[in-house]
Amino acid sequence: MSVDIDHIIQKSQEACASAGAKLTPKRKNVLVVLLSSPIPLSAYEIAERYKTRFNESLPVMSVYRILDFLIQEKLVHKLETASLYVACAHIACDHQHETPQFLICDRCFTVKEIGIKKHIMLELARSIQSTGFALAHQQLELHGLCARCQNDSR
Repeated sequence: MSVDIDHIIQKSQEACASAGAKLTPKRKNVLVVLLSSPIPLSAYEIAERYKTRFNESLPVMSVYRILDFLIQEKLVHKLETASLYVACAHIACDHQHETPQFLICDRCFTVKEIGIKKHIMLELARSIQSTGFALAHQQLELHGLCARCQNDSR
């Protein structure tokens, strides 16, 4: 997968500016670390890669604060089942975002982000509400094997 990091960073800066937020150099660099990784990363891994790539230490608590900002701005997602972080696959898209669903390969740890159609999420929400359960958020994470790992198994 080829990623045009400069283009994505430009779109991220524009999105932050239109929301009245600022993509500071450290926030931008954390996003670059995530965009450069083929797999999701923990906050500790982000801090390590940040130091290697930018020759500057960034305390893990600062990484967590930056990640919170990037999540709030919809530039990064937290994979709840693993406490790992991944850059949003749709940062540079101009279309309306759907509810993210993450397909997580349990062998190579790659993650594919796909959207769930709004009508499907509405039906799911109605079904959940009918049980009396209050849904906190709508992110779905599904585990399995990616196509490459399935082919490697044969």
